Amino acid sequence: MAIGLTEEHEALAESVRGFAERNIPATVVRAALEADEETRPPFWSALAEQGLLGLHLDEEQGGQGYGLLELAIVVEELGRAAAPGPFLPTVLASAVVDASSNAKARAELLPALADGSRTAAVALDGALTGRRDGGALVVGGTAATVLGAVLADVVVLPVATDDGEQWVAVDASALKVTPVESLDRVRRVATVEVPEVAVAADRVLDGVTGGRVRDLAAALFGAEAAGLAGWLVATASQYAKVREQFGRPIGQFQGVKHKAARMLIRLEQARAAAWDAARALDEGAREAGFAAAVAAVVAADAGVRTARDAIQILGGIGFTWEHDAHVYLRRALTLRALLGSSEGWAAKVAGLALDGGRREVELELDEGTQPLRERIRAQVAELAAIKDKNELNARMGDDGWTVPHFPEPWGKGAGPVEQILIQQELRAAKVKAPNLVIGAWLVPSLVRYGTEEQKERFLRPTLRGQMVWCQLFSEPGAGSDLASLSMKAERVEGGWKLTGQKIWTSVAQFAQWGFCIARTNPDAPKHDGITYFLVDMKSEGVDVRPLKELTGEAIFNEVFLDGVFVPDDCVVGEVDKGWQVARNTLSNERVSLSTGGGMGMGVPELLDFFKGRELGAVATAEVGELVAQGQSIDLLGLRTTLKQLNGVEPGAEASVRKLLGVQFNQDVADYCWAAQGTAATTEVPMAESGIVARAMLFSRAMTIYGGTTEVQLNIIGERLLGLPRDPEPGK
Repeated sequence: MAIGLTEEHEALAESVRGFAERNIPATVVRAALEADEETRPPFWSALAEQGLLGLHLDEEQGGQGYGLLELAIVVEELGRAAAPGPFLPTVLASAVVDASSNAKARAELLPALADGSRTAAVALDGALTGRRDGGALVVGGTAATVLGAVLADVVVLPVATDDGEQWVAVDASALKVTPVESLDRVRRVATVEVPEVAVAADRVLDGVTGGRVRDLAAALFGAEAAGLAGWLVATASQYAKVREQFGRPIGQFQGVKHKAARMLIRLEQARAAAWDAARALDEGAREAGFAAAVAAVVAADAGVRTARDAIQILGGIGFTWEHDAHVYLRRALTLRALLGSSEGWAAKVAGLALDGGRREVELELDEGTQPLRERIRAQVAELAAIKDKNELNARMGDDGWTVPHFPEPWGKGAGPVEQILIQQELRAAKVKAPNLVIGAWLVPSLVRYGTEEQKERFLRPTLRGQMVWCQLFSEPGAGSDLASLSMKAERVEGGWKLTGQKIWTSVAQFAQWGFCIARTNPDAPKHDGITYFLVDMKSEGVDVRPLKELTGEAIFNEVFLDGVFVPDDCVVGEVDKGWQVARNTLSNERVSLSTGGGMGMGVPELLDFFKGRELGAVATAEVGELVAQGQSIDLLGLRTTLKQLNGVEPGAEASVRKLLGVQFNQDVADYCWAAQGTAATTEVPMAESGIVARAMLFSRAMTIYGGTTEVQLNIIGERLLGLPRDPEPGK
């Protein structure tokens, strides 16, 4: 997977990846690494002929007429190859020039940068000053570290003047460029001295601001960091599959498996953040600075952290000069250093978010959906006119509004676009569908496996919000390892008798019915011999005992079933084949938990808590880091939805979002609680300290229910990275 989501973007990425495989093998990277002097790479002409240097520029300027998002896709793929040469410095410079209102500068510079006949670099900071002398701006000073300056024909520089910061494009022949010993030896930096150069008006980049330049750098550097991380994740995972220690692949050890899974998670966050930054800059969005700052925090850090973790997994071989891991580490560190500290960017994220400048993560559909939207809006208006809540719930359940993605008569048979339109219009009209609570997990299983009589008997009242359910799955000895359950179901006349204990059963004390799995064939293999039952919670032999949790409340329960009779017509699916029904329920539970706003404190609650408070520099950066993390998680959800709309199979985004989301809710609650100081010692229910204390305490459950963090990391490592499964007990 990569930054791009559409089939066209995937085709572009595949094309560039193929170019890199043919033209930028490891030998080319090694030659640049070992060279005494930096030179244009041998593939430069071929790269220019592909039109990739001008992908983001208008056709009248010699470009391809696309945008920064397409450019970011290319940058990611070349980053994956650790490509030497001035591609990134040149396209950053051309993007800066293109942002100028100076038509003469654009007309003179952009065509040559687009066709590769000239190269460029950008100084992201420097001690340069300028004074007016007639129609020229006389510039002098030094820019200490400029990426790609040795190979540049033109250098874009920031100049401090009496009128504020000004950006200029100066021919390198007028400058003193001095190579320095670079951390990244494949693509190097240099110092640039400007000895009192008179810059003509047609080289002054009017309309360009330092903020815009750094935002462009954040988006493109973030894209390259994602490319670096992609190579590192693949390399470390492949090594973990084949490197053996203690008689088995190291990828089978949970410590290694979890580290690799965390690397993949950071990679997906990096891609999401860089993708959104490029989109926002393309759109000219008011919140583009926020999106770019998120990329500078999330993506740039991901490049560094995945490089360090990859070397750890590679072990001794990763520490050698012969392995390419250090090439990627050096480049990731260079990108991070050139952008500036993560803390500084995080402080920008916090400042913008607290001032209402956060970029909303919203799905925008094209104008072609407007007729369908109007029809849905008219139907929703009829629902909004119903004032009696019970009547409204019945209408929504019967007419398919509760689960519109399901087939009629239970849903509307709505496709992805119609589902989104329904959600948006219901939200806009403030019409809330019945809250199915735990029943939402059961509905898909009944639709798929239930008999027609079961559907009519149970689905209709459930979809109306009239039937409360609980899930009778977990047992004292079968939590994450659910297939180890021991509850017995014995065959009796007309049905079954269930005996055993369930635990951690939410809202069981209020539920009318429960969906339960029990072992009907103790001689069958672990995942066989299990049957799925619907249990009347008022049945004789059902004993519900609330469990007081560490919050002081009782949402969870122990449920004891002592010879509880369940008739045959309450068996869902085939006898002894209940595990596949249970898996359907569990998968829907996890989708439910990974969508929407979550059950804990998220970004809105974080911002509400700190709004109006005095924050020091450290706290501001910490709040900004949390906001950036939350934004990237929301973007993962948006990317999953967009892939589905585009007919592309969702990738790792959908798998990692639940794990990230609950951990994030926990982190926010913990941080807000600690920020109260001594007030954190109190727990008055209606006071702010009490509310935060309750959220902090409840959040401990979030990384346990629905699959613990550790189990989820195993799943990501094994299913997405292909790492070896844990050994069977006793083997």
